[in-house]
Formats: sequence, structure tokens, C-alpha cells
Amino acid sequence: MSFNLNAIRLGGKEVLPLIEGGKGVAISTGASSGPWAGAGGVGTISAVIADQYDAHGNVETHEYNGRTRADRHEEMIAYSVKGTIDQVRKAWEISKGEGHININMLWEVGSAQRILHEVLEKTKGMIHGVTCGAGMPFKLGELASKYGAHYYPIVSSGRAFGLLWRRAYKNAAEKLGGVVYEDPWLAGGHNGLSNAEDPTKPGDPYPRVLELRNIMRKLGLGETPIIMAGGVWNLKEWKDWIDNKELGPIMFQFGTRPLLTKESQISDKWKKKLLELKQGDILLQNFSPTGFFSSALKNSFIGELVQRNDRQVEFSAKPTDEFCVELTVDRKKYYVCGDSAEKAQKWIDAGYTKAMKTPGDSLIFTTPEKCAEIRKDQADCVGCLSQCRFSSWATNEKNSTGRLADPRSFCIQKTLEDVAHEGSIDDNLVFAGHNAFRFGSDPFYSNGFVPTVKQLVDRIITGD
Repeated sequence: MSFNLNAIRLGGKEVLPLIEGGKGVAISTGASSGPWAGAGGVGTISAVIADQYDAHGNVETHEYNGRTRADRHEEMIAYSVKGTIDQVRKAWEISKGEGHININMLWEVGSAQRILHEVLEKTKGMIHGVTCGAGMPFKLGELASKYGAHYYPIVSSGRAFGLLWRRAYKNAAEKLGGVVYEDPWLAGGHNGLSNAEDPTKPGDPYPRVLELRNIMRKLGLGETPIIMAGGVWNLKEWKDWIDNKELGPIMFQFGTRPLLTKESQISDKWKKKLLELKQGDILLQNFSPTGFFSSALKNSFIGELVQRNDRQVEFSAKPTDEFCVELTVDRKKYYVCGDSAEKAQKWIDAGYTKAMKTPGDSLIFTTPEKCAEIRKDQADCVGCLSQCRFSSWATNEKNSTGRLADPRSFCIQKTLEDVAHEGSIDDNLVFAGHNAFRFGSDPFYSNGFVPTVKQLVDRIITGD
């Protein structure tokens, strides 16, 4: 070993301070988390619309047949519950009781608490903990503790954890397994970038994690592990964090590297793409229907969203001093400023003949085909989020956010399900951390080498 990488005690068991990051939809499965736990670490299964198995062990296709969004929402819940239970059982069998199995939940998933209740009730003794972020999961501690599980909130600032503690977690302190600090600039998937932070200027994680530790010490949590997540590729680059008395107990979460293993369930074409990435191929953007920033592969899917948002002008339903030029699109009249009218006409002449209203009193211009696709995706909504800006669905009495559906976003369930099941890498949302380009330059992956999970964990332990 290049490091004195000591085991850490979690839930009465000694484990390596290495956690597999959870990735949904249907990416972090029992097939990969089981071997990770079996190698002595903490494996993580995504509880977000996980894949379920039929009697023969084959993945069952998720088909939504409900007449209403509320009906389809119930189908989504059932898929998430059954799939997560199947994945937990698979991981448990593969790991043979070694390490720990966690489940990961996006708090903004529609009916997240209900899904977690049902999963934890039916997997007692198998799940060590619940990792949860993308929102403020105040109920997480109470929920996990009810079933004897530990909980791991994901935060991107000490202030956020302090608020969670004061409002809720102090009442479930004994089951707080650790606090995940997720770098809001470098982590893959949805990130906790605040409005006060510049997405183009990454911050140094050390002072932010130290601030978190100091807050935790004041709360009597000086020995509770902090899990560093986002931007972690190897341990030698974090050697100053290991056994650092100032930071206290530290664990490391690997989200991107476990994608490229033999056990990883992503497609071979996805794995091949990872080996070809260059620096700068991952974009931090805010197109997600959750409203959060997220990091994903720059491809045709993201490129179309960028262009769709660029073809945008402000408008008024009635003429004003500023919006004084009449613009007619599909026999509908809008009022825009002079410069906007010229831009819009050029887009219309280029084939973007449909004007779609946004909640921000603007119009975006699309082709008739893209407009029809957006409308269909909005109509087919399955309620996968607690609040969706794309479809205006919300998990409430009215099943509505009360706001106009936003065509500048997209159906996240549709694209993530597709890419997880052999769909196009270029025409779908493909989440990735900003270090994903390193697959192509790391000698461990020379000549297209794809390791087993055990080989990857062994490599990480050496520092590389």
C-alpha cells in the first residue's frame, strides 16, 4: 500500500473508507454494488426507478399504461420499490455479508419517502444506510432510524448541514452514519450549486470541508465521518486529507470510476465512450427539470438543449413601449422588441416555425417535430419528480406546480431510462463527473482494459 489506509467503523463493522457513489436511473445496481461491498467497502444501489427482474432473472421493461399522470405515478413507485428490493437482494447475495450495502435516493423524486419506507421495511437487515441529496431531506434521519438503518445526507456546504441538524437530525443523532460533502462543480449528476456560486469558478473543497467539520465538532460530531464526493479519481491526490487531524475521519466516494468495470451494467458503447473522452467534454448546466445544476456529457442531446434555449425572445401579450413589434406565428400574435422580431424571423425562415411559451414570459422556437416531441413527453409524464418544471407535475393534491410547463427542459425519466437500457449515447442525457476524461489517460485503462470491481478497488487502495 502507498497509504496507511485504515479501515473505518460504520454500524458496528470495519470497512474500507471507500464508497461507491449512487447513480440512477438503473445505473448503480446490485451487480456492481455487491462486489464493491464484497471487496470491503460500501456499495451503493440507486433507488430511483431501479431495474426489477422476472422469474428467470431477466430485466423487466418498464411500461406505463396508466390513463392519468397520477396512475402512471403509482406505476413509477411500484417499479422503484420492486426494482430496489431486487437489486438489494442481489447485492446482498454477491457480497456474502462483507462490507455494507447503501441505497441512494434523490430526495426530489416523486413520493421518495413512500418508496424508502416500502423498501426499508422489506429489506430489514440487508441495508446499512440511506444516502440522500438533491434537496433538503429533513425527514431522512427519522425515516432511516425507524428501520434501524443509518443515514448519509449529501450537502455542499456546512451551512446546509447545520440547518438539517437543527431542524431534524439532532433527534436521530445515533443513526447518522456520515455526512457526504459533494463538490458542486466536479460531481456528476445533480449538484448542489447555490445561486451565490459561479458555475464557471470551482471552489477549493478543503476549506469548505473544514468548515463542515468545524460545524460538526460544535454539534458533538467530531468523529462522525465526512465522505468526500465529486472530483475523486485516486487517493494519492488526496493524501493530505488522509489521517488529517484537522479534518477528522474522512472517507472517499467514487462515482465515475465504477462505471467502467466488468460488472457495471451500462452498455459496451457507453464504456467505449468513456475511454474516448477529452478534458472539457463534461458540461455543468441547468437544463434539468429538477431546477438543479447537473453535470453531463456534451453530446447532441445537450447541444440541442443549448440551441433550443438560445432561440428565445421575450414577449408581451399586448403592445407596450418596449414590446411594440407584432410577430405572428401559427396565426397567433405576440409583441416583441425590434431586434427580437428580426431574430425570430430568421429562425422561422430556417424551419423553427413553432413558438412555445415558457414560464418566464418568453418564446422558444422549435421545429414542428421537436415541438410535437416536447408536447408528447409532457403529456406522458409519470410524475418521477416531486416537482417538475418540464411537465408542471408535482406530488401534491392537485398534482401541479401551478406554473406553466417549461419547454426549455426535458423529460428526465424518459432519457435516463433509455440510456440505461442500450439507448443512444449521443441522443440521451449521460451523467458523468468532470474527471471522466481521465479514463483515456490513466495507464490502468491502457489498451481498453476494463477491470473487475475487485481489481478497481485493489487499484484504488494503492493510491492510483
